Formats: sequence, structure tokens, C-alpha cells
Amino acid sequence: MKPNFVNILMGAAAVLILLSLSMFVVDQRQTVIVLQLGEMVGVKTAPGLYFKIPLIQNVRYFDSRILTFDSVEPERFITAEKKNVMVDSFVKWRIADVKQYYLSVSGDEIRAKTRLMQTVNSSMREEFGKRTINEVVSGEREKIMNTLRQKADLDARKIGVQVLDVRLKRVDFPTEISESVYRRMDAERKRVANELRATGNAESEKIRADADRQREVTLADAYRDAQKIKGDGDAKSSAIYAAAFGRNAEFYAFYRSMDAYKQSFKNKSDVMVMDPSSAFFKYLKGSSKPGK
Repeated sequence: MKPNFVNILMGAAAVLILLSLSMFVVDQRQTVIVLQLGEMVGVKTAPGLYFKIPLIQNVRYFDSRILTFDSVEPERFITAEKKNVMVDSFVKWRIADVKQYYLSVSGDEIRAKTRLMQTVNSSMREEFGKRTINEVVSGEREKIMNTLRQKADLDARKIGVQVLDVRLKRVDFPTEISESVYRRMDAERKRVANELRATGNAESEKIRADADRQREVTLADAYRDAQKIKGDGDAKSSAIYAAAFGRNAEFYAFYRSMDAYKQSFKNKSDVMVMDPSSAFFKYLKGSSKPGK
């Protein structure tokens, strides 16, 4: 009984192993090539469960999704102006014909990327060599990328690969040129800044001079108006005094003398040395009638 049970277990295990070697699963993100003794005998693209002859057939899996090939370091190219530029780019690609892909590069992704890199770099040198820096950076950048994609796709089809897009992430000057350009730009910005400061100072002086002139004109006009008003006041005052004097000259003389006495003798410590017979003491001499 025991040997039979062991044999059954061993047989069942052998069957399970044989089944596992006979089945394979294709994911929706994959394409599978079935090889028999090294020769390709089938391609499976639809997802599902498939069978193969164990120990005779084997399978290889390939990613059917869109892949990205990104340059590790920026590449140096020369423009039509004989100027060096550093270009950082990437390529979007996928396996379009897995049979051709396997036959051309043995299904090796590294070899496929190397082929793509060589094709894209060769096209870039050709396109950049026909254009100026301005055209490369902004003017015809979109056109360059479309041309690169078309050329790269045309060559990639030979190895069963489709190039979906080629993008220029950055186009820049080499470090040594960038520093020189930066210094020139810095000098130019400083020159423009100095010109603006000089223009501002000139305008400032002009505004100050105009303000000072207006101030002087305003003060002169104000002084003129003040003198005119003062003159008119003095004229009116004189007219009033003259009218009052004309009405009673003797009273006016008396009033003026009283006011003079008041101002002269306001302080007891004041000392005046004058002739008693002078006209100043006219109204201090007795009570003579006015006019005598």
C-alpha cells in the first residue's frame, strides 16, 4: 500500500511539473515569442493562457508598452554658425514587429536603444548643422523634433521598432560658453542700468530746476502782490490821515503830540535833554489857547 501511495504522489507531482512546463501566461502588457530548439515558431500577442511542448519549446517575453530612452548626458552638436550647443533629449518608442525585432537585435533592448541613439544623434547633427542657434532654441524647434521623429522611425522600422516621439528637453551652451555669454549679458544689463540711472538723474535735475524756478516765480509773484497790497494800504492810510488832518489840523497836531508824550515818558528812568522852548513842549506850556 505504501509504495503504491508514494508512486501515486510521485506521478501526480510529475504531472504537475509537466503541466507547469507546458503552460505559460501572456499579460496584456506583453508579447511572447515561442521558440523551438532556437527557431521561432509562434508569436502570442493576445493575453491569456497558452500551452507549449515542455523541454522542446521555450518562450521569451517582450514589453509591448511605450518605452522611453532618455539620454544620460547632454550631447554636443554644432549649429550652422559653428557654435557648440548641448542638447538633452529623449525618445518614446515601442516594439511594433516582434519577429523583426527578434531577428534584427535578438530581442536585446540595449542593442535596440544603441541603434536608436545612433540614428537620432546622426539626424540631430544633420538638422542642427543647417540651422542657427535662434532657430534651434525657439524658431524651428518643433519642426526639428518632427523631422527627427520621422527619420528615426524610418530607420527603426528596419529592426521592428516604432518611434512615437523625439523631444528636445533642453538646448543650452556648453559651460565655458555659457559663462562667457553670462558675462556679456551681465555687462549689457549693467550698461543699460547705468544709462537708465543717468537718464533718471538728468530728469531728476530737470524736475528740481523746474520746481526751483516755479518756487522763485511763485515767491516773486507773492512778494509783488504783497507789496502792491501794502502800497494800496499805505495809500489808503495816508488818504485817511490826510482827510482827518484836513478836517481839524490843530486837533490832529494835538493828538500826535499826546501820543508822542505817552511814548516818550512811559518809563520813569528815561532821560531826555531838550530845549524847553522847542515845539515838542508846545502843549506842556500852560493852558494857552490853541493858535496863540
